Amino acid sequence: MLDPKLLETVFQRAHDYRAYLDTDPARAGGWNAVSERVALTERDRVMVAGFTREMKVLVVSGIWCGDCVQQGPLLARIAEASPCIDLRWVDRDVEAELSSRLKVCGGGRVPVVVFAAEDFEPCAIAGDRTLARYRGLARRQLGGACELAWAEIPADETAAVLADWLGEFERVQWMLRLSPRLRQKHGD
Repeated sequence: MLDPKLLETVFQRAHDYRAYLDTDPARAGGWNAVSERVALTERDRVMVAGFTREMKVLVVSGIWCGDCVQQGPLLARIAEASPCIDLRWVDRDVEAELSSRLKVCGGGRVPVVVFAAEDFEPCAIAGDRTLARYRGLARRQLGGACELAWAEIPADETAAVLADWLGEFERVQWMLRLSPRLRQKHGD
């Protein structure tokens, strides 16, 4: 299991979204382009704005990574909708001690998203791609043609990936909201 103290230490060094993109401005353009194309629906914005438990969310990423470019701005949009979501970003290679503990399918994949409670107790680890992203990749790569790494993904796939991430944020929020430990702490 992931050590809360290590998670907290790395989280304190991590960047907010804009500062993370500023670590490599030459590569931020793709991130900004995806960000301009994505928005929460009013229903989703209201749902996320209704979160009541503080959620620490750490994204282990690579600004150079195509999957991070396609999914990172979606995570940022979700976090913008709630003051209860504290979203931070770290580079996988810079934070090797943490990322070495977050292997996916035996490798150092990105993005990996670590969801934690207010006291950095880990709640969930998700990554490197959502189900909708894998379905889209499978449609394109398991046939006769391969996807270009930096190609724009179809709008319906982006919407499905956003829905997947929204579902994960909501799932963790319910986990935090219904946690006996946190309910006792907050008297609710």
